[in-house]
Amino acid sequence: MTTRTAAAALVTCTALLTATGCSSSFGNDPKTTQDSGGQQHLTVLIATSGDAETDAVKEATAAYAKESGNTVTVQVAKDMNQQLAQAFAGHKPPDVFYVNSDQFANYAKAGSLYAYGDRIPDANAFSAQLRASFTHDGKLVCLPKDTSTLALAVNTRLWKKAGLTDRDYPTTWAQLATVARKLTGGKVTGLVTSNEYQRLGVFMKQAGGWVTDPGQKRMTADSAANAKGLAFVQSMLKSGVMKYAQQVDAGWAGEAFGKGRAAMTIEGNWLTGAMKLDYPGVDYKVVELPAGPAGKATLAFSNCWGVATGSAHRAAAVDLVKYLSTDKQQLAFADAFGVMPSRTGALAEFARRDPGAKAWADGTRYAQGPVTIAGFDKVLGQFNTDLQSLRTTDPKTILAALQRNGGQALTKGD
Repeated sequence: MTTRTAAAALVTCTALLTATGCSSSFGNDPKTTQDSGGQQHLTVLIATSGDAETDAVKEATAAYAKESGNTVTVQVAKDMNQQLAQAFAGHKPPDVFYVNSDQFANYAKAGSLYAYGDRIPDANAFSAQLRASFTHDGKLVCLPKDTSTLALAVNTRLWKKAGLTDRDYPTTWAQLATVARKLTGGKVTGLVTSNEYQRLGVFMKQAGGWVTDPGQKRMTADSAANAKGLAFVQSMLKSGVMKYAQQVDAGWAGEAFGKGRAAMTIEGNWLTGAMKLDYPGVDYKVVELPAGPAGKATLAFSNCWGVATGSAHRAAAVDLVKYLSTDKQQLAFADAFGVMPSRTGALAEFARRDPGAKAWADGTRYAQGPVTIAGFDKVLGQFNTDLQSLRTTDPKTILAALQRNGGQALTKGD
């Protein structure tokens, strides 16, 4: 699952554009931009979190095919970014596909994504923050297919064993440090998470900072607020009450949590499916992340339903996306594999149906969306590498490097 760990820097369409002109001819040939009439055969490429998601998408597309008369083939990518890049370069893209937010700007800038947002009459029914994440040059390019936020998961057995009650769920940084210390002992660490900005970034935001300004036009990485957020994380790491997943021999924080090596973790709502599948006997509670000096904050993640500019079936592809994006279908996906709807109305219904996911759903009201700047995935990859040494490195040094690298990426994007 792409939201569990940061994706490695892979070849993207942007990188291939110079060498192959990967989308330079898209849109020039009428045969590649218009449906040919009659029955359409659509190909859908997805990056799945497991069999439950794969089966749910196949079931939904089969229902669409029965209703529309078109046919749909669902393919599961082994390496989504690489396969998409190769498909764009070879001028044989799938008609519909998942687009992760960290790659969205690369594909949009290269001209590989058909901007169909103006064809969606009820686009405003989708979360404004998510729509912003998939907007390029002022146009809504693709519909967010779902959403995820971060919250604090607590192992209730270990919580009670430490003498803690419901009144002790932390609402401030100071309280988080206190309960983490009480929960740490033996083979158990109070808080375990990953060494990624996709997790640690919540502390930057809670301190009042972020990587860029709201318009993503200017770097704000080397701010005092960001340094304060990372300094708090550093203090937790140094005291031993917080560790990264690899420090407790876990592939990701959810594994550490499921195996009882972590009493608390910061993860998204995909944790629910993993716990049901791998650790069904572990009781836990999910609460909102504690507030920092600047208040509450969490991070939001999403994919969108991309439609290829080079598809020969664009109208039918958009029609399929509309079908997959209804309230009814989003709630069906939520039931099947735990994602939260990107439609605000469906999200409210989801929260009503699943009280255990309330903290994640509530977080959508104040969540920070990802950085979506072409070429920035490499910048953030280096930032994640630097965060591995946060315990012993001055946060200002790490942030200065991010400021410098990000500024270079912004300059290239102008």
